[in-house]
Amino acid sequence: MEITSWYFWLATFTGQALLLVVALPFSALVVWALAVRRRSRGASAAWAWRSSLADVGMVHGTLPWVWMTMLPGSHAGAVPGRLSLVPLEDLPTMGWPGIAGNLLVFVALGFFAPVRWAALASVPRVLALAASCSVLIEVAQYVLRLDRVSSVDDVLLNTAGAGLAALAFHRWWRTAATDGAATSERRPLAA
Repeated sequence: MEITSWYFWLATFTGQALLLVVALPFSALVVWALAVRRRSRGASAAWAWRSSLADVGMVHGTLPWVWMTMLPGSHAGAVPGRLSLVPLEDLPTMGWPGIAGNLLVFVALGFFAPVRWAALASVPRVLALAASCSVLIEVAQYVLRLDRVSSVDDVLLNTAGAGLAALAFHRWWRTAATDGAATSERRPLAA
């Protein structure tokens, strides 16, 4: 497989990981531009930078993983959707790459969402958000007949990844959410 092919960049784990790295300067530029815009509208420097980093971080850290989960299999459209609704049944067949990948899908969301929105500054709320997003992905995989198994284990692992990120960085986002809440009461949430 050639590194110059679109398939490599858009449909492989390695390509997506490289795209994450290649896109970092662009994402940093977007963070800077958003922060400057928010500062020009009267937001405090701390809130402008935190909210801009959170907005871009959620997209930069989540979009590639969601993209990978929505890639069609070789028989997409030709086979009916498949469901696996028994918890922990698929874990042995996933292997460590599948488990690690599922854990990483919403890590950025679990870390950055409470920084951006004070209402999400609790682990149960982060878990509810991640579970809801994961269910939407699994339903879309099933409805769109992407030749993928829509599994409750994927939902559990995606949610666990977001929850672990929320727990690991709890002190940081808790402070940021508290600071942002005070500022966001004076300023609208929209950029």
